[in-house]
Amino acid sequence: MTSNRLLAIGGAHIDRRGRISGPYVPGASNPGVISEDVGGGVFNALRNAIRHGVLASLLSVRGGDSAGENVERAIAGAGIDDLSAVFLDRSTPSYTALLDSSGELIAGLADMDLYEFAFAKQVGRSKAVAAIANASAILCDANLPEPALRKVIELATDKPLFAIAISPAKVTRLVDTLDGVSCLFMNIREAASLASLPEGSAHDIAAKLLEMGLAGGVITAGARPVIGFDHSGMFQISPPSPRLVADVTGAGDALAGVTIAGMMKGQTLRHSLRKGVAAAMLAVESRTAVADYSDRDFAAALEVVPPAEEMP
Repeated sequence: MTSNRLLAIGGAHIDRRGRISGPYVPGASNPGVISEDVGGGVFNALRNAIRHGVLASLLSVRGGDSAGENVERAIAGAGIDDLSAVFLDRSTPSYTALLDSSGELIAGLADMDLYEFAFAKQVGRSKAVAAIANASAILCDANLPEPALRKVIELATDKPLFAIAISPAKVTRLVDTLDGVSCLFMNIREAASLASLPEGSAHDIAAKLLEMGLAGGVITAGARPVIGFDHSGMFQISPPSPRLVADVTGAGDALAGVTIAGMMKGQTLRHSLRKGVAAAMLAVESRTAVADYSDRDFAAALEVVPPAEEMP
């Protein structure tokens, strides 16, 4: 496909990140610094896709509080067409991450009851139906409850539909609708949960997901090779070591957004994923969930990403 209008349906909420200053001590008070931004799986991915020539719309839900106003401003500031619904009597969802001093995740807390309550109703309404019909491709995340995911996939018909796993618990919401997903982005824990297999072999997990009806997917595993697969075969890309690890938050979303942008331009998953790996490296080196980089920065990052290596 070569059209570039991407509709995202899913999370856009408050992201809080607390970073421990020294060694983490469980069960004790740990000195550190906390920051707050607007994030969410599809919102972060959209902001990365826009950098690479995609026109973007977002359908999410938020509360009628100050946090919701911050989300609204962030969506507008990113140049995204905002189709979201506001529930004046509800709180805006949030995600709080606790990171160690090297930027690795210790634990995360998702306060997202509004997504469970509201998305199933919103995706069946006329505004959402029209937006899906007018889009070139759809991106959703597993913040949507199962009825909403089924409805989106039903309405998407023959359009490419990309998805972000979000968490090991939430990705299983897709198990009965995998045959409607063009490409699913997940980490090794999420992929293992979806396939009901141990985390050991990404190759075996990918093979099982293909058997389950998934047309294509990407499995990340930290510094280990990124696995891509579709019906043409399986391949891996070894991510280069970042110059520093500032914050891992948003790296997977960056990979997804830039990979999707490439595929919407008609590039193969192998070609597009290499760009996604470069974007993920820049995200890891940034203290913000969506890295601020120039075309020159991206070109330099892409230079150090090796080509895809076919897997048997």
